Amino acid sequence: MDMLALQTAVHTTAEAGSVARTFGVNWPHLIAQSISFGIVCAILYSLAYKPILAILDARRQQIASGLANAEKIKAELARIEAERQDVLMKAGAEGKRLIEEARTAAARVSAEETQKAMASAEQILARTREATEQERARMLAEVKREVGHLVIQTTASVTGRILTAEDHRRIAEETARQLAV
Repeated sequence: MDMLALQTAVHTTAEAGSVARTFGVNWPHLIAQSISFGIVCAILYSLAYKPILAILDARRQQIASGLANAEKIKAELARIEAERQDVLMKAGAEGKRLIEEARTAAARVSAEETQKAMASAEQILARTREATEQERARMLAEVKREVGHLVIQTTASVTGRILTAEDHRRIAEETARQLAV
């Protein structure tokens, strides 16, 4: 079997050599070009491909960290939005409470002012009654004084002549009438 493999390999090599000659392959030149190509590939790999791979890897890491930061920012934004909603709800509740307190205070102040106004009106009425009573008393005193003058005048005019029973009755009626006014 080894023999058969060796014959097949020799035959394949002979065919490859004949094909290479047919196409004009110059083996030393082909080997030199292959070595040059390998050197250029090694130089390009070390000077260009590795830095490009490093840049691409750094870029990939930046993108990954950017995505991670974006997720963190989204989470932070959601937290801030929740806090904002909470603050708005608290502010709304506080505003409602303040408005209710203001309404209560306004009602209390209104009631107090109404009571003050009523007390003031009662004081004014009391003063007016008192002043009316004083005026009435003054007028009664004046009327009595006038009646006294009239009685004296009447008596003086009557004393100039003799008083009869009719005169007494008339003077008494006039005096009573004058006092009733």
